[in-house]
Amino acid sequence: MTLLAETRPDPLARNAVLELTSDMSTGIRTRMAVQDVLGGLRLFRLGCVLGWLDIRLRYRGSVLGPFWLTLSTAVMVGALGLLYSTLFKIELRSYLPFLALSIVLWNFFSAIVTEGCTCFTESEAMIRSMRMPYLLYAIRVAVRNVLVLAHNIIVIIGVFALFWMWPGKVAVLVLPAFVLWAVDAIAVIVLLGAFCSRFRDIPPIVGSIMQLAFFMSPIIWKPELLYGKQWTLPFNPFYSLLEIVRGPLLGEMPSLYTVASAIIYSVVLCGVSWLLFVRVRGRLAFWV
Repeated sequence: MTLLAETRPDPLARNAVLELTSDMSTGIRTRMAVQDVLGGLRLFRLGCVLGWLDIRLRYRGSVLGPFWLTLSTAVMVGALGLLYSTLFKIELRSYLPFLALSIVLWNFFSAIVTEGCTCFTESEAMIRSMRMPYLLYAIRVAVRNVLVLAHNIIVIIGVFALFWMWPGKVAVLVLPAFVLWAVDAIAVIVLLGAFCSRFRDIPPIVGSIMQLAFFMSPIIWKPELLYGKQWTLPFNPFYSLLEIVRGPLLGEMPSLYTVASAIIYSVVLCGVSWLLFVRVRGRLAFWV
């Protein structure tokens, strides 16, 4: 009993630490945040190993492992493709590749957002037991979802091979788009991970928003169905960020309007994420 009483955290000490953290100058907080980011980048290989370990543990004992997601995605794409190509009266050859790309890319984007909400809370044991850069946990979440995306790319390759399609040279634009996606993924994971650590009722709200965004964005319906109002689509950040990857893979050059809006959304996202991380980094250990 005496040992338990001695190891129990003192509320007064906790409040003192919080007050000390809140009284830090902006320069000190910024310097510590920069050191955290640099430390996380130095441990990038460890983040990759942890992400790979998460995938192995998640599908431990499974016969197909993460390929179960690939199989379910393929079935979903096939069923929805046959259904909505009939409802929208679109040729299956032009609709199914669009749908396959949209579903696979959206699943990655949605998983990054939803799992980012629990980035720090699910690593509570590690955060409380050892001092590691917080960016490492964001890298861990991003890497494991990239691995799942890599498995689901098989669905896209299969659909393209079925219709003998090839995006052409414009597909090279996917490389800078994926770099932008990687930066955005880390930013949104840090942002939502910190915010949801403080307010635990935010993840269900984020899930509802993502479900609504799925139907409001051109995922299962093509932008051409707006009949002359496509210019409103870049006001949807989900569309802009999705289109800079989906367009080149379909052999289409994204408009400058779409690319510019995607870059603007990314800059705003990274800026907000950085400002929040600088401010609350010292309190994350107490929130988880």
